[in-house]
Formats: sequence, C-alpha cells, structure tokens
Amino acid sequence: MKDKIKIPFNKPFVAGKELFYIAQAVMQNNYIAGDGPFTKRCEAWLESRLGCRKVLLTPSCTAALEISAMLADIQSGDEIIMPSFTFVSTANSFVLRGGVPVFIDIRPDTLNMNEKLIKDAISSRTKAILPVHYAGIPCEMDIIMDIAERNNLLVIEDAAHGMMSAYKKRYLGTIGHFGACSFHETKNIISGEGGALLVNDDKFVERAEIIREKGTNRSKFFRGQVDKYTWVDIGSSYLPGDIIAAFLYAQMENADKIISKRNLIYSLYMENLIPLAEKGYIRLPCVLNDCLTNGHIFHIITRSLKERMDLTLFLRERGIMAVFHYVPLHSSPAGKLYGRTCGKMEVTDMVSDCLLRLPLYYEMTEEDVQTVTDGINDFYKGF
Repeated sequence: MKDKIKIPFNKPFVAGKELFYIAQAVMQNNYIAGDGPFTKRCEAWLESRLGCRKVLLTPSCTAALEISAMLADIQSGDEIIMPSFTFVSTANSFVLRGGVPVFIDIRPDTLNMNEKLIKDAISSRTKAILPVHYAGIPCEMDIIMDIAERNNLLVIEDAAHGMMSAYKKRYLGTIGHFGACSFHETKNIISGEGGALLVNDDKFVERAEIIREKGTNRSKFFRGQVDKYTWVDIGSSYLPGDIIAAFLYAQMENADKIISKRNLIYSLYMENLIPLAEKGYIRLPCVLNDCLTNGHIFHIITRSLKERMDLTLFLRERGIMAVFHYVPLHSSPAGKLYGRTCGKMEVTDMVSDCLLRLPLYYEMTEEDVQTVTDGINDFYKGF
C-alpha cells in the first residue's frame, strides 16, 4: 500500500540555504553544540518578527512546554485547564511536575477550547489556562486573557500549529505569559525536530534561561555578569544543536514564501470543497474575524466515523494519504489516570471520530490539490 501513495500527507522540504548553512556550522563556525551562532540568529529572528520579549530555542515544542510548567511552578495537585483534543505533550508536560490536566470541550467551529466553559472548570487548585491553537486557527484570546487576569492565572499558549498565525494583529504564542512553538517536520517552518519557548513577561526571563541551561546560571557567565557559573535551580538539557538551528534559520529566511504557498493550497481546498459543504456532506475549517491563519492544516469533518473511514480508504486506493488526528486525552488511559474532565465532551468526541486531515505540504502542486478534491467529490457522488 505504501508504494501506491502518490500524494503523501506530508513531505519535508528544503526552501533555501538549509544545506549550505549546515555545512557552514560544521566547517566555518566550528560549532555544532547548543546556543551556537545559528541558534542566536533564529532567536533574534523570532523576537523581531513576532514581537516577543524573549525567545529560547528548544529541542521540541514538548521541551518548551516542560520549561513553561517549571516557570509556572506547577506543584503536585495544581490544575491546568486545557482542551482534550490535543497532542499528549500538552498534558504530559504538566503531569511530569505533578499537575492535573482539567479537560474541557472544544468549540464546534474553530475546534479550539470553548472559552465559555473555562469558568466552570476553575477551582481553588487551578494554576493556569492552556489554550491550543488547533490547525493554526487562533483561540478567542481576549476572553481567555480576561478570565485569567480576573482569577490570577497564568496563560500558556500551545502554539505548536500556530507559527505566524495572528489573533487581532498579535502573533500566536506572544499573547499569554508563555508560548510554545514547534518546528517538527510536519509543521510549516521545519528543522526535523525543534521548538521554541516564547517568554512574554520580563519577570520569567532569567529563570527561563536557567532552567533551559540545566539549572545553571551559565547564560549569565557567557554575558560576563558572573565570574563562574553554578547550579542554582531545577532544569534540564533543553538546548538544540546548532545543526538543527542552521537548517531552521534557512527556513525562517523563506518564511513568508512558505506561509504564502500553504495559504494558497488552503484556499484552493476551500474553493474546491465549498459545494460539498453547502450540500451538507462535509464541514470545512472556520477562522474567527480579525484573525489570520497560516495554512497549517486543512481538515474536513464528515457526518460519521464510518463515513470518515470509508473516505480515507477510498482516497488511499487512489494513492492519496489523508489521516485523522487525536484520540481525545480525556478518554485515553493516561488521561483518565492523571487528569479529570469538566463537563460533557460531545464536540471533542464527535470531532475525533469525524475529522480528516488532507495532504498539505510546501511542494504540493495545484494539480495535486485538484486530484485530492476530485477524489473527495467522486466519493460523495454515491450519496
């Protein structure tokens, strides 16, 4: 079956000087460990482009979330409100510190956490709210930030999907106290593995550096602020190698081109599939007013689990790889063990059964999009 795939779900790509910069890191810079020249370039690019107080490159978005859990001083029993329809790292990063994920349902339109359900999930143990910007579509951040301020809570944005998406002219990951980004090979801007922690509150910057440097004040030492560095706090090894950063910096140089291409594919999907949506066969993505999305994921929602499974097989037989997404965390074995659910999860359960992600990658052609949408249209001709 694998050999028959003509249009994969995802395909890693080179957009510019990735390989040249890797060679430069090794042969010219003579530095491939953490916090090297390309790491600094990537951090500076993110700080300038996103308008962020401090950026620290990490080996993954998971690592960025783990650092944010330490910065939030999560202790045993502390609760973090989050959607169940998300990747396991969103919850696991806080469970590692003894935190308790409190799962709430998502909105049926954006598939993001339903901000109207947050208040009922707040308890005396609540420490933070963790919005996840699914598919690069922004959450309703004004309401979330207002709830957090009124209840003295931290906001930690899981912006793994959200690089260069914006909510009311503010980039995702820069609105809450912390943001976590991903550069995994399935994301828009990639380095194979990789991530970044965005720190948006000055009071957390110094400790973020310490945690990322294995609990030492090594960053101060390199800036000449102390004459030696030592162990001062908890932390771990959260520095990516500079080869990863070299690849990533070349992608950043081409970020506008990459996002523009993905948004073109996204718009072609939307244009070709609107007739099926108007007939009620499928539902298409929804973006709130005053928000810009980055074309990260194009999904459709079918009318049943069986229909989704049948459509997936139909496309696979045509050489098209379309995939579903998360098993909801609230229904997973670890989710039941370590977290708790607040309210009904009807939308989450339905979306998990019926959502199908369509192929979307930088080198995808307009003809590829047409092939995928022709397949979907042909499937529904039998209904």
